[in-house]
Amino acid sequence: MNNFWKNLALILTVIGGVNWGLVGAFDFDLVAFLFGPMSILSRIVYILVGLSALATLLVPSYAFREGLSHNK
Repeated sequence: MNNFWKNLALILTVIGGVNWGLVGAFDFDLVAFLFGPMSILSRIVYILVGLSALATLLVPSYAFREGLSHNK
């Protein structure tokens, strides 16, 4: 996975995490607020966030490997 895809997956996963934090803490869905509840754009964002989380889960070692190589 090259840097662009890794960074995109990380950004989308963080967006999903922040959104779920807002839902849990304040019952506020930012994605639905911005794009409409279950609109096509909201669904695309949810799908991209889910795929990014899966990609991050399936390739978790890249972040640790890069982080460790920078410390040497």
